[in-house]
Amino acid sequence: MELAINLTYILSAALFIFGLKMLSSPRTARVGNLVSAVGMLIAIVMTLLGRGILDFRWIAIGLGVGSLIGLFAARLVAMTAMPEMVALFNGFGGIASLLVGWSVYHRTPDIELFLVISISLSIFIGGVTFTGSLVAFGKLNGIIRSKPVLYRGQHIVNSLLLAAVVAMAVLLGVQPENGYLFFVLLVSVSSIFGVLFVIPIGGADMPVVISLLNSFSGLAACAAGFVIQNNLLIVAGALVGASGIILTNIMCKAMNRSLRNVLFSGFGAVDTSGGDVQGEVSPITPDDAFLILEAARSVVIVPGYGLAVAQAQHVVKEFADLLEANGTEVRYAIHPVAGRMPGHMNVLLAEANVPYDQLAEMDEVNPTMPTVDVCMVIGANDVVNPAAREDEGSPIYGMPIINVDYARTVFVLKRSMAAGFSGIGNPLFFKENTRMLFGDAKASVQSLIAEFKSL
Repeated sequence: MELAINLTYILSAALFIFGLKMLSSPRTARVGNLVSAVGMLIAIVMTLLGRGILDFRWIAIGLGVGSLIGLFAARLVAMTAMPEMVALFNGFGGIASLLVGWSVYHRTPDIELFLVISISLSIFIGGVTFTGSLVAFGKLNGIIRSKPVLYRGQHIVNSLLLAAVVAMAVLLGVQPENGYLFFVLLVSVSSIFGVLFVIPIGGADMPVVISLLNSFSGLAACAAGFVIQNNLLIVAGALVGASGIILTNIMCKAMNRSLRNVLFSGFGAVDTSGGDVQGEVSPITPDDAFLILEAARSVVIVPGYGLAVAQAQHVVKEFADLLEANGTEVRYAIHPVAGRMPGHMNVLLAEANVPYDQLAEMDEVNPTMPTVDVCMVIGANDVVNPAAREDEGSPIYGMPIINVDYARTVFVLKRSMAAGFSGIGNPLFFKENTRMLFGDAKASVQSLIAEFKSL
């Protein structure tokens, strides 16, 4: 049986790796997710059958409740709430690893040094992931203000908490008679550190934080794997942890910032509302916008979080189909950090069945932008802000952006002139080739659709 379990684990690990590889492309992401899920299902079934578990009642209850929650979440959670849901998923992964470590510690009378280290890591990383993810959820949901929460001596406090974690872990091993006291302190300090770790990070950096916490959840699972001596959990946790770190690094490069700068700079703590950005905007009506679009030979659509807020992905797809029927080439330019979680715009457009070959990455579309007749910015702000190129005093200076202002004409669909999530003013709104189409994005696109259908 042990041989059968190990062979099954190897198969599951291979499916995890192939699934992760498929997740790197929007075209294969859905299949990759399914492949990884099948690998996990096989591993769980073999583990339950091979470890002599006879009473499956609690397992069946957990499976049923979890499946119902997952089903309702998948059907009912709006695209605007998807980043918050991902944050909660990361947090659940962290608390699961913490509880595994707690369970093993509780039923192990004579704890060995290796197990002490494994449990301590599982508790620390799991606790940080859980409470940090709850704070990220609050910032994304608006329960907690999105601006960084900074105070004097913050780094000193965090350093002292880390030192306390190490001290509790050491005392956990050398003084087993007081073990539970040190164990509870370890859980408490780790949870507090998770809160203090995330509150200094501004809302505009939440996509990076979500990715980093996802990596932490994987590392916590890896530590839990050492705790219960399960090879597959170690492999799966390591894969999630490594892929999360790689994604975090990619997103930091997309913002031209280091991870240290994201975590400790307090971006957004000062007033970056862009009060010095002044000029005269040129509004446009849907009727006039239609005349320009009807004559355009190439259109690039740049989606942002506002597209998710307006739930306009389906009408945008319908609008793009009408443009193509009119002989216009349509592409979607996707910035790596657009939205409020990694891959937010890809998921949004996939829901509307946008063809994958129409999705273009920033580096692919920027060289061709001067030849584009119309660039439509729908709900994006910071990722198209020319201040990143032109204003050395801007907090986002040096951040790679989609150069929409190089297009012949730019339509910006916004409700108002308010700054984006980072609170930085956008000089794009005042460019000579920019026209502001004010109003709800979905309603504005529906007006354009009505104009095309009236031809």
